[in-house]
Formats: sequence, structure tokens, C-alpha cells
Amino acid sequence: MSVPLIQQVRVGAYIVKQHLQGNKRYPLVLMLEPLFRCNLACPGCGKIDYPAKVLNRRLSVRECLDAADECGAPIVSIPGGEPLLHKEIGEIVDGLVARKKFVYLCTNALLLEKKLDRFTPSPYLSLSVHLDGYQEHHDKAVNQEGVFDRAVAAIREARKRGFRVTINCTLFGNADVNRMAEFFTYACDDLDVEGVTIAPGYAYERAPVQEHFLNRTRTKQFFRDLIDLGRGQKWRFNQSTLYMDFLAGNQQYECTPWGNPTRNVFGWQRPCYLLGEGYVSTFKELMEDTRWKDYGTGNYEKCADCMVHCGYEATAVADTVSHPLKALKVFLKGVETNKPMAPEIALENQRPAQFVFEELTRRLAETEERPGQRSDAA
Repeated sequence: MSVPLIQQVRVGAYIVKQHLQGNKRYPLVLMLEPLFRCNLACPGCGKIDYPAKVLNRRLSVRECLDAADECGAPIVSIPGGEPLLHKEIGEIVDGLVARKKFVYLCTNALLLEKKLDRFTPSPYLSLSVHLDGYQEHHDKAVNQEGVFDRAVAAIREARKRGFRVTINCTLFGNADVNRMAEFFTYACDDLDVEGVTIAPGYAYERAPVQEHFLNRTRTKQFFRDLIDLGRGQKWRFNQSTLYMDFLAGNQQYECTPWGNPTRNVFGWQRPCYLLGEGYVSTFKELMEDTRWKDYGTGNYEKCADCMVHCGYEATAVADTVSHPLKALKVFLKGVETNKPMAPEIALENQRPAQFVFEELTRRLAETEERPGQRSDAA
């Protein structure tokens, strides 16, 4: 099963419209985080290190739908935390689908089989299951045994019921390229997922384990090796051809963080899903008042090694629209893995990292909850 034609057409028309209107900054995917709490504690995660007062907060259904209306992006990704812990996640998804948003509900799948009845199969809904590889690798990555088996069982049941299912795979430095190649064949052929979303892990400053994150040079070589192993396989990636070309070191792209704006329990997060260095109350403020040139590889130390899709997929998509023949050439011939890599962005003038998490979180946690916010435990 491929990405539904209706999604390809509607998202493509949206992008063309933005270009014709001369909009240089526009959202492609809304990253909607209705809560931070999770039922796992992965050592590579930097999204759950908050005090209980924050972890108990929830966005209401109304706040979630208002964020989608305010942003206007055609795609809504619902990460977390673990979204299935939200008591009203069914209502949130239903409201987004009713607006004809293409929803990717991200989940570790521990609760998925139990809660499948809350959702209805639709071309507008994809269940995006977090799987970082085979059992021995994935269970280690999430620091809990049995998670892989439960996720696989949930995927099979969801596919049996007619749901769109994708896999979200994060790669760290301890990943074995040959085992990952075998895993992608298993995911696409055996599990029959629609596609795989793949990216190198981002080195969250609060992640308990830091030594396993890939730098840009290792990322590019890893993907070149992986792509070579995948030639002739029927792998399906839920990403643009030029983003895959970028991961293999063939494109010099700058990050476009406004392409995937984030709305969570604190507000609209600056500058992106991966970095929380300030919050504003409206999407308009985020787009117009954020100092975008202060961020990205070459501009900010925290961004030096980042190649994650939430920053670069929108760049690749815009390049595809601007240079369709280049994208078509890569699609037809495949990603090049032998030619010299594109020059890397220089880091000499990047500003040093500012570590603001502790103070920012303290101040935000002490603020009185806004009307409509939820503080009940899952």
C-alpha cells in the first residue's frame, strides 16, 4: 500500500499554492503534543524530563483543534509523550479528520490494541508506530523487554482492521546497518506497513545517554551503506526522495524549522520540535517574531549535527517543488552513494549553545494553568 493519492494531491496543491502566493515560510506539518507524559523512559529521549506538575498537564480537545485551525498545515503529527495516554485522544483525532487533516498518530503501541476501537480507519489517519529495529535492538533502545512484540502484534491487528500504519524509526550510533536493512525488509514485506519514516536521533541535552547519537559525517555514511544494501528491495519510505538524498550527503540543505511548528502544553514552541527555548501564545507570533536566523546548522551549536526530518523534510519538499526535474532524476536513478558528498555547512561562526531548560521549565511550571488546560493524571 502506498501513500493515498488524495494525500499526495492535496499536499502537493497546498505547497504549489504557497509558492504561487510568494510565501517563503509556511507550515507543512503541525507537531501537536497534547501531553508530555509517557509510559516508557527511553534513554535517548529528551521529551519527558519535566516535573510531575508539567507531566500531568493536557491540551484540551478544543485547544488541539484550535491549533490546527490556527496553523493551517495540511498534515498533523501527534507525538508526545505517549498520545494514547490522553483520555480524549479519540475526540482529538476525530476532530482533525473531520477537518480533512492528514493525521499521523505517533505511538509506542503499548496501548494500541486496547484502544483501536476508539479510531476509525480512514485515508486521513495513519498510526505511526515507533520501532527502532528488531527485538533485541528496539527493546534495548526503549529500556524495556517485550515492547517490540507488543508493537508488532498491534501493527498486525491494525492492518487487519484496515488502518494505515507506518513505522517511525530513529537511528543511533549503535545501530548495525546490516540488521537495519533486514528490519526494513521485514517491516515492508512481512508487517506490510505503508512506509517507514527514518531519521538520525537528535542529541537532546537532557537525554540520559549521550554517547550514542550520530554526528553528520557518520549519519551520511550510515545512510549510504544502508541505501546500498536496499537496492533491489521493496522498501517504502514515508519521506521525500530529496530528503533521503540529503541523508546520504548529496544535498547541502539549511533547516526550515517553521515547516514543522510545534504546539504543546506551554504554547507554540520556539524554534522547533527538538529545541524548546521559548514559547509564544499564538502561531502568528511564532512565525513573525522568532529570530529564525539564530538557529540551524552553522548558526547555533545545538543544531550542528541535526539532520532530523522535522527540520529538513520541509526543505527537501520545497526543493522538490522548485526543482522537480532534479527530484525526478534522483527518484528514477536512485540515491547516489559513490560520488563525493556535498560540501558541509561551516560551523566557525555558530553561536554557542545556551542551556535554558532548567530556568525556562521552572518558570513555566510555576505559571497558573491557562483556561482549558488539563491537570488530571492519565
